[in-house]
Amino acid sequence: MIEVLIVEDDPVAAEAHRTYVERVAGFAVAGVVHSGAEALRFCERTPVDVVLLDFYLPDTHGLTVCRALRAGGRDVDVIAVTSARDLAVIRSAVSVGVVQYLLKPFTFASLRDKLDRYARFREQAVGTGEVSGQAAVDGMLATLRTPDHRALPKGMSGETLQAVTDVLARASDGLSAAAAADLTGVSRVTARRYLEYLAKNGLAHRKPHYGQVGRPEVRFYPG
Repeated sequence: MIEVLIVEDDPVAAEAHRTYVERVAGFAVAGVVHSGAEALRFCERTPVDVVLLDFYLPDTHGLTVCRALRAGGRDVDVIAVTSARDLAVIRSAVSVGVVQYLLKPFTFASLRDKLDRYARFREQAVGTGEVSGQAAVDGMLATLRTPDHRALPKGMSGETLQAVTDVLARASDGLSAAAAADLTGVSRVTARRYLEYLAKNGLAHRKPHYGQVGRPEVRFYPG
């Protein structure tokens, strides 16, 4: 199993990332922390293969965490999961060895693609031998860098999907389409479409909720 440390200051987002990672075969969540200092302490005492790292942390920047990991000789890879779109930040991320860069908000499919590619890269890079030549090196790096062409269904946006996912994660008693619409500011029809999409992809499940009278209301629950 590939052990993952999730570093995310928002507890709701952190739990969503945990759920996403746990759904990808071959990966396990070693821990979840909410600051740069916690991340460094965790890596000192617990073996971790890859860090899923938010850059905007309450105590430091994610790039500083990357540099500290490298300075400490930590043999751990980093996948940036961040809203940082600044070109200087992206260039710096490459220079400190970030292997994947995923912009927020993102879908489960996008993260799964990044993790799957990372897993394939690790399979090719295992061991201490030598590659057969330039083509092999190019192939290994292409495994990481080939862009994800999968997209949401027509008319759906990553921003709205993330908003619906966030309110669903907080709904311990379930969430109806009407409630999701009120909380996210979209129409009831739109909210239902996104909830059904989450259910279809295994990120939510549906249950009828029986009230006093009339037809049961369908509610959605995380996972």
